[in-house]
Amino acid sequence: MITEKIFGKKNPVIGVVHLLPLPTSARWGGNLKAVMERAEQEATALAAGGVDGIIIENFFDAPFTKDNVDPATISAMTLIVDRIMNLVMLPIGLNVLRNDAKAGLAIASCVGASFIRVNVYTGVMATDQGFIEGKAHEIQKYRRELGEDIAIFADVLVKHASPLGKIDLTTAVKDTIERGLADAVILSGWATGLPPYKEDLELAQTVTNGTPVLIGSGATPENIADLMTFADGVIVSSSLKRHGKIDETIDPTRVSQFMEAMQTPLIINNNPKNI
Repeated sequence: MITEKIFGKKNPVIGVVHLLPLPTSARWGGNLKAVMERAEQEATALAAGGVDGIIIENFFDAPFTKDNVDPATISAMTLIVDRIMNLVMLPIGLNVLRNDAKAGLAIASCVGASFIRVNVYTGVMATDQGFIEGKAHEIQKYRRELGEDIAIFADVLVKHASPLGKIDLTTAVKDTIERGLADAVILSGWATGLPPYKEDLELAQTVTNGTPVLIGSGATPENIADLMTFADGVIVSSSLKRHGKIDETIDPTRVSQFMEAMQTPLIINNNPKNI
């Protein structure tokens, strides 16, 4: 399983570093050093709290471009990710929002990051940036051209978006894996901070044939044991921040509490009765 290869365990917790606005974004503050320092502090807090990996996102660049980000965004993220990789000894991934997977692969290739997240990998989604088309072929081709073993974690029916026409979750998951060749799939709630339905996680597990299913949003110490019954890992951000607020910084104590709560599902999933 790709998660074991990258993180050294079956059920990784991947903490998120939300970067402050970067150059050319609507809320850019003009001080890249301040962006770097906050990113370093958050990465250190996540590592101190015991997460298994970190994913770095240009989260506060909203409103996002739907595909190709500005070269300044790529340059800034490359500098920041490289500094974080020299600061913490954890697998690092990238999500270049809203959907610039090629930029994510390029940065990962240059700095030696392990994985990227792609919000719309297959199909077509209606989003607040307009219609976004999945480009699995281009992404796979570019990864091959780079010659790098960078894992692709792909959202299925991503949050803050709606599919065009009727599509069922089973078909979407199977297409993402079998036709898109994603290394892992991510299920989220409909918006930031909302968890996926447990029934959706269970359904996804029945059709993935061993491809990891990750929780992409809404995980908390209170619900993680239940959600992990049918998941292989979790990407978590809001609940690890001070007071649980998305615009706050990472709280090491909340990270530790979340990691403690993760022990219950690990015991459940390793129970011979559940294998």
